[in-house]
Formats: sequence, structure tokens, C-alpha cells
Amino acid sequence: MRHQECFRKILVTVAPVGTNLPEDVKNPLSPEQVAEETIACAKAGAGMVHLHGRDSEGNQTADTTEFSKTLTLIREKSDIIIQGSTGGVSGLSLEERCTALNDPRVEVASLNMGSANFGEGVYVNTLPDIRYWAGRMRETDVIPELEIFEAGMVNNVKLLYDEGVLHEPLIYNFCLGIKGALPASADNVHFLKSIIPSGAPWGVMHHSMSDLSLLAAAVGMGASFVRVGFEDSIYLSPGKVAEKNVNLVENVVSLIRQMGMEIATPAEARKEAKCLNTA
Repeated sequence: MRHQECFRKILVTVAPVGTNLPEDVKNPLSPEQVAEETIACAKAGAGMVHLHGRDSEGNQTADTTEFSKTLTLIREKSDIIIQGSTGGVSGLSLEERCTALNDPRVEVASLNMGSANFGEGVYVNTLPDIRYWAGRMRETDVIPELEIFEAGMVNNVKLLYDEGVLHEPLIYNFCLGIKGALPASADNVHFLKSIIPSGAPWGVMHHSMSDLSLLAAAVGMGASFVRVGFEDSIYLSPGKVAEKNVNLVENVVSLIRQMGMEIATPAEARKEAKCLNTA
């Protein structure tokens, strides 16, 4: 969350919990495991953590018991920004998909801006759904991160902004590489950047990435934030699997610094979000 006129620092987000990972990959599932990895990632440079409500086996659920316990453990040792999900699986109800907003420690939440093909299925997010989740975010004073899986979703942002459903800051996250949706390529990053409002903060999530080339391209094009973690990919480089999420964070932090930029702290990201909200 960086406005180009304020400073050139990159916020690193980590999404630490994966699904259907190989048996030899230690996927953090319990509150203790997720908190431990999140805290390690924060020390390595991650400024925000993306979490779903999950049960002890990693299945997405509307029950926030494990979720809230995880946040308590994280907050004991880290001020990392907490991003809850209003995504989840389409089988949950509207209310069930956004129960993370009920925890006051959630500062940011993902807001999917439309429906898209996901693998062999369809990820359903209708305009009435989005209006409901955006309304709940306003009620709970949570900043939406606008998840863009297809180019048409950028127009949904404008439509809902014009309706007064969405408000500043408008923060776009380009979610690329999902099977059936927009492919992960530098051309598509450039295209999406060209159709959002000039100066709006944006970032990239590369699903199933095997290396950091797309994130590097995004940073070079002016991205405000990038995301790594087992939810997106377990690979440090082609064929090389990360032992823990912190290895992925260390990798992207090193990349950003080698490109001549610095890492945004949680405090700096919060300040920037406030700056955008009052601009």
C-alpha cells in the first residue's frame, strides 16, 4: 500500500497456509504453527499476513475460533497487518464467507471483484455479493483489497465506486495464474496497470509461480506490494521447494532490495493507507 508520490517502498504480504500440498511440505495448520510462521515471516520483512478462517485440518470454515486464536498468538509478538479473507469457498454463505470481519484485529480484507473460472469450477462473486461484503467492511472499518482475476473486474470497481459502495483508498491486487482465469504474464500485469486509475496502488499475486520473475516485473512496473506464501506457491525457484514460508519471504525481500528498493514496515503501510484515505 504505497502511493507513488509518498515513498518507494514495497509491502510484502505472506499467505502462509496452502491446500493440497505434497506430503513432504510442512503446511502450517494449527494456530500455533500459523502464528509461528507468520511471526518468522514478519521478522524477515513481511508487513501483512493473509489468513482465511480454517479448522484444525486446514479446511475453510465460518467458525472463527481457530482464526481468532491464531491472531492472539501473532499479536503477542508481532504488529504485522492482519488481512482477513471474504473469499473462501463458494459453498459458504455470504455471511459465512466474511466472518473474519468480526474480529477487530482484522485491518484489511480481500474483496473479490467478480466471478471467474477456477480450475474445473467457477468462483462465484456476484455484484450483490460484493455489495454485501463491501458494506460489512465499512461497518467494521476494514480496508478492502480489491482482488482482480479478470480484466472486466476493473470495471466492476468503477461501477461500485460510482454507486458509492466502494470508497477510497482503492487498492488493486492482480491475481494471476489461476487455471481458467487470466494467465500470469508481464503483458497482463502491464495491461491491468494501464486500465486502473493513474496513481492507484496495486500489487500482484502469482498463483503456482515457479520463480520470482513476474513479481520482479511487477515491482519494476511500480507495484506497491507483492504476495508470496504456501497458499500461492511452494517454490523458491524451478524445482526447488521452500521448507517454510519464511524462505519465500526472504527470497522476495532480497529481490526487492537488489532492485534498489526497500521494504515497507507495517507502521509505514498503515500510515500510507491513512494518507490515501484522506487524499
